[in-house]
Amino acid sequence: MNHSPHPRTPLRRARVALLKFGGIRRRGGWAGCGLVVVLGLLVACGPEQAGNGTDQQAGPTSSSVEGAGQLKPCPATPSRPPVTNGLPDVSLPCLGDGPDIRLADLRGPLVINVWAQWCGPCREEAPFLAELAKKASGKVQLLGIDYADPRPELAVKFATEHQLAYPHLVDSDKVTQQALKIGGPPLTAFVDKSGAVVHVHRGVFTSQDQLDELVKDKLGVTW
Repeated sequence: MNHSPHPRTPLRRARVALLKFGGIRRRGGWAGCGLVVVLGLLVACGPEQAGNGTDQQAGPTSSSVEGAGQLKPCPATPSRPPVTNGLPDVSLPCLGDGPDIRLADLRGPLVINVWAQWCGPCREEAPFLAELAKKASGKVQLLGIDYADPRPELAVKFATEHQLAYPHLVDSDKVTQQALKIGGPPLTAFVDKSGAVVHVHRGVFTSQDQLDELVKDKLGVTW
């Protein structure tokens, strides 16, 4: 009875190829070495292993976002211990130029506005914040937090067009959500001289007077 030939596996095909290749010695280590080389080439032609690609790039920095240099830079802040009822002990990068800022280091009188360029109500109240920054300059600080915003270039454009002439941080991962109980922007926190959050306004400001009165009442600032 005639037997059908054995199927040629990759290993068998490699051996046959070596035997047909002239000049290979059957004795010693030459044939074995040749097999190793050919099999190595066969393995190298397979799919790339996970992790061999280039590392993912980090999110845009201030230097890579168009127009970021036009924003007010974030200042360096001295390190301070966290306080009771204070801001969360997290650090956020600056939307413009400047170092990361640790929120727990901040002291007031300070108004922190959480916003996003995709937020319609944030656009409505932006003129009130811009006006407060002008008339209360030197008496109360303002700080913006661009929250859950996937388009930093549009965030820069938003802050520039609305003349929000104070530093802005970026919280793309919502790390402040739990501490400030952020359901969504806009949200405005009022921080006193000791660093305690004395009031949180959730929702949009509907007038300049509403914002101004809260600053005077909660922070004791007049102008």
